Order: sequence, then structure tokens, then C-alpha cells
Amino acid sequence: MKSAVLVFPGSNREVDVAQAIELVTGRKPQMVWHGDGDFEKTDLIVVPGGFSYGDYLRCGAMAAQSPVMAEVKRRAAQGVPVLAICNGFQIVTEAGLLPGTLMRNAHLKFVCRDVHLKVETSQSLFTNRYQSGQVIRVPVAHAEGNYFASEDTLKELEDRGQVAFRYCAPDGTVDIEGNPNGSIRNIAGVFNETKTVMGLMPHPENAVEPMFGGCDGRALFEGLVDALS
Repeated sequence: MKSAVLVFPGSNREVDVAQAIELVTGRKPQMVWHGDGDFEKTDLIVVPGGFSYGDYLRCGAMAAQSPVMAEVKRRAAQGVPVLAICNGFQIVTEAGLLPGTLMRNAHLKFVCRDVHLKVETSQSLFTNRYQSGQVIRVPVAHAEGNYFASEDTLKELEDRGQVAFRYCAPDGTVDIEGNPNGSIRNIAGVFNETKTVMGLMPHPENAVEPMFGGCDGRALFEGLVDALS
């Protein structure tokens, strides 16, 4: 599997996700600078976490207008898979690749801790190594992870099976107690209509090794290898 990881001014998780990809695939991804309007053909594009452009104006809003994102949008339209994590999720929603928006956390504080996620579907490139209803544990680190969408958009997401993950309790109960940021319907990640683009706020790349945060996130990258190799 050949992959590319985007790098913006203020990215801080690009190395983490590159290491996770190399660990699983045995191959280093291409690192693509935000000003590059073109890059090598790849099987997967990853938009990593961080604070692109210092989170000025609005999280992800400036990065969404960068030259590299025009190319990402073009390739996504052709079916190239895109994985967007944390700030990357904010960027792709601003770019119109995914529905909804990410707002300031409901408690107005930065949150950095492990959370539990309920896998909503195993029928995607990104979740095929999980079971529907499975509960996994991965870390979050964000101040603007409060997912919101209109009622009409939410109905479409639910009807089309576009919700990827929901925040939950360790036993899988989906309620406010397991929600770290106030996201509507506890949504932690969503797909586009074809399930070739997925955005999520938690960091699976930081849960790929047992000694460093557990390994519940590893299956996401292993599933991509299964699907794309």
C-alpha cells in the first residue's frame, strides 16, 4: 500500500501517523507539503492532526484552501481513499469532503485522554478489521471536536450508514457520560456517501503498539492494507 501524509504549518501528528503506517505496512509514506499542488500517485491520502495555520480564523478553514487540498479533492472525487484525523477531520469538513462541522468543545476546555468508541459498521475500507458494535479505546486531544450537523444531514448520515464511530462508555452504552466534547448523537467519526473518505477526531495512530497507548487503533491501518494492497 502506497500512502501520502499531508503536512501543513502547525501539523504535529504527521510523524505519528507516518510511523503507524510504516509499522503496519513496512513502507514509509510520502510526506506532502501543503503548498504542493501535485504529488505521486498513492493508494491512500492521510490528513493528520495538529493546529494547521495555528487554528487562526477557524480550525481547518485556511488549510482547506491550500494548493494540496485542491488536489486531494480531485483525487477523492476519483475514489482515492482519504483518512482525516482530528485537525484533518476539521480540514476535510471545511473543504466539503465530509458533511457537518467541528465546533468548540461543549465544556470549552481542551480534552486529552483515552476514550471509548463504538464501531458503527465494519462495512468500509477503514473499519473492515472491526466488528459492528465493537468497543475500542483510543486517545483524543482536541479543543474543537464537538461534531454538529443539521437534523436533515444527521438523518441522511444515519439512513446511509455514514456514522463510523460514536463515543461510548466502556460497556458500549452511548450516552453523555462517554461523550468528551458534546458531539451531537455522540458522533466521533463519519464517512462520505461512498465510504472512501473518513474523518474522526480520536487518534488511532497513537494506539498501534501495546506499550504506547494500546493497539486498538492498529486494526484500522491493517484493514486499509487488506483493502488496498
